[in-house]
Amino acid sequence: MIDTLLLFTMSDFKTVMTIAYVVFMVLMLTFVVQEKRDPVKALSWIVVLALLPIVGFILYVVFGRNHRKEKIFNRKELRDLEQLDELTRQQLYQIGNPALLLKNEINDNRDIITLLLNNSKAPLTLHNRIQVLNNGEETFAAIKKALRAARSSIHLEYYIIEDDPLGREIADLLIAKANEGVEVRLIYDDVGSWGLSRHYIGRLRKAGVQVYPFMKVVFPWLTSKVNYRNHRKILVVDGTVAFTGGINIAQRYLTGTKKMGPWRDTHLRLEGDGANILQVIFMTDWFFVSKQRLSDHRKYLPRTHIREEHLVQIAASGPDSDWASIMQAFFSAITHAQHHIYISSPYFMPNEAILTAVKVAALSGIDVRVMIPSRSDSKIVYWASRSYIGELIDAKVKVYLYRKGFNHSKLIMIDSQFCSVGTANMDIRSFEDNFEVSAMIYDQGLTRELELAFLEDLGRCRLVTREYWETRPLLHNIYEAISRLFSPLL
Repeated sequence: MIDTLLLFTMSDFKTVMTIAYVVFMVLMLTFVVQEKRDPVKALSWIVVLALLPIVGFILYVVFGRNHRKEKIFNRKELRDLEQLDELTRQQLYQIGNPALLLKNEINDNRDIITLLLNNSKAPLTLHNRIQVLNNGEETFAAIKKALRAARSSIHLEYYIIEDDPLGREIADLLIAKANEGVEVRLIYDDVGSWGLSRHYIGRLRKAGVQVYPFMKVVFPWLTSKVNYRNHRKILVVDGTVAFTGGINIAQRYLTGTKKMGPWRDTHLRLEGDGANILQVIFMTDWFFVSKQRLSDHRKYLPRTHIREEHLVQIAASGPDSDWASIMQAFFSAITHAQHHIYISSPYFMPNEAILTAVKVAALSGIDVRVMIPSRSDSKIVYWASRSYIGELIDAKVKVYLYRKGFNHSKLIMIDSQFCSVGTANMDIRSFEDNFEVSAMIYDQGLTRELELAFLEDLGRCRLVTREYWETRPLLHNIYEAISRLFSPLL
């Protein structure tokens, strides 16, 4: 009798669990499908939910929600943004002006300029002085010089700040400036700067530096917002000198690491109207984290005295924007290329649109070269990036593996007339999930300078040939396939 009851109970339990599993899967699949996201990303989540129902559900809640469509992140309505809205409306009206189109930089890039005016309200700025900084030594020498010269305000926004020799030196400079009466504000990403100590932050706050984390994550009250990180790197001094690019505040950008070797990266120093736009981006992010409005425009957004002419649009994107604006700009630039496309990205996991655009360009006879690292600081990203190499080679894309350390630069250069330097990697996370910023530059001189550095870096690379690729170990192929499957979730 007991054995019969036990069998009956076990049978009932299995039936209930099966029904629960089926109901759960139907509900979750319906929810995923209704989001109308990228099919590849949707299928990846469906696989995870089917194979790991409970763990998959937790991962989906944390990492899978589409907050751009849910409008969880506000556009932080400030007067600065309203002014930019009016400026972009004026520029959209003027962009067809024949007098403007006589300027080759505008005429040749009119589609991209118009796109960014529409999708991210990124005004086209004319009066800019721009310096390309090709490594950590150049970047931090310029940054420290600018910090020491600060008289009014210092605004920093970084994904990673390390409590290491360089991080402590920067902290000492900020503390010294705060003691002189300079307003110092710092935003750090709470996930990217996970190891930043309380002591480090406490020293800054004690000296009067205003410090806020971007969307603080506290376990066990983990929310899905952990997936949406501020990947921007912005420094603005006195509202006149600004820096942006791929370099975080970490010693490895100066001395490298034992495992990875030297870290290669690219940054920009800007003066002029572009610096004002970076300041506005910081001010809106500052309001987001602190609820404080920086309303003294004479102080924080002074009129520029730069008369040099270099056309720049500063594009910001993230879950608070209506469009994946940086990705769309990349797509537009690639599809309009006439002669060559040079891409450098440490994490190459493009969405289907960008991948197709790159392959179509190469098959159309355009010289397309993609540089990725031969080693990476993330194993799964390393294998996922390599999974694209075979089809790129098939499409006549030249793929280069950078071998002198780790190349962390995020660059696109097209036809010696358009380039992008910023924080966005060529991957789905940068396109969809992270808060990013990129300088879209329409300038032959600056583009050629970056192209020359890129071509010089090719001498530190290995060109991936078909013969080399086909002789790689079978196990590598398996690693690549598995990592590629889950790459939309990374």
